[in-house]
Amino acid sequence: MLGRRQIREKVVQTLYSYHQNPIKTDVLEKNMFTEIEKIYYLYIYQLNFLVALKDLAERQIEIGKNKFIKTKEDLNPNMKFVNNQVFLQLDQNEERLSFNSKHKKYQWDLHDELLVKTFQRIFASKRYQEYMAEESLSFEEDQKFVGKLFLKYVAENEDFHERLEELELSWADDFHISNSMIQKTIGFMKQNQPSHTLIKMLKDEEDRHFAKKLLLQSISHWENSEKKIEERLENWDLDRISLMDRLILITAITEIDNFPLTPAKVIINEYIEVSKVFATDRSQIFVNGILDKYTKDISRA
Repeated sequence: MLGRRQIREKVVQTLYSYHQNPIKTDVLEKNMFTEIEKIYYLYIYQLNFLVALKDLAERQIEIGKNKFIKTKEDLNPNMKFVNNQVFLQLDQNEERLSFNSKHKKYQWDLHDELLVKTFQRIFASKRYQEYMAEESLSFEEDQKFVGKLFLKYVAENEDFHERLEELELSWADDFHISNSMIQKTIGFMKQNQPSHTLIKMLKDEEDRHFAKKLLLQSISHWENSEKKIEERLENWDLDRISLMDRLILITAITEIDNFPLTPAKVIINEYIEVSKVFATDRSQIFVNGILDKYTKDISRA
């Protein structure tokens, strides 16, 4: 599920969209939750990629069995990769299968150039060779192998990044969120305990309410929050602050003012992390400085 930090990120993104194209707040709210749902689609798309790697390996084994002249490996193929217990659990996950039955476009063609190219890179890697050569079998080893495989060949795969941007522009900004969800999914798996559900985008109505309230309050208090920022600038004009820094500060000040149960220190730390995603290293220092000064001025603990 999205953590509160990721919800804050989506609110900031939505405010950026609103600044570029002001629309009715009910439509804006609906658009925000639609964008949140799209992260789930990306999450499934990446899970499908992992399953497709297993399926491609199975197809290669079948091709070897049907060769006219067979090698020793063709006759006695190493099945460790295709029998990896994490792959098998993902393959049989009912929620993933149900999603795919309704959304065919997020499944992978085994002839897909990116899939084949990635599989070839994995097949030629030292980590793959060592994994396949190890005779012992354990769920923990399978889990560790798939986790590292995902990081190197999906999360850090520039070609995969480009594919995402082609399919859905917003996925480029949400890739890090989906990557975290995949890692949690793999990490939460247990041996002989098939997982039939996947990670939800929003935990409950409380999270949905938090996202909605933060968005709408940020808009309604926009000008007031800008004044609070401007009052704490030293030898600097508000117009000279980058738009993203300003939006991060507006959202943070809104939360400080309207969510009293969350400690100010927690809020400040969360928006410093948000600035790491959307802004620069200097932005982190700037955001921290303004928010720290504001909370001290209003004696907000």
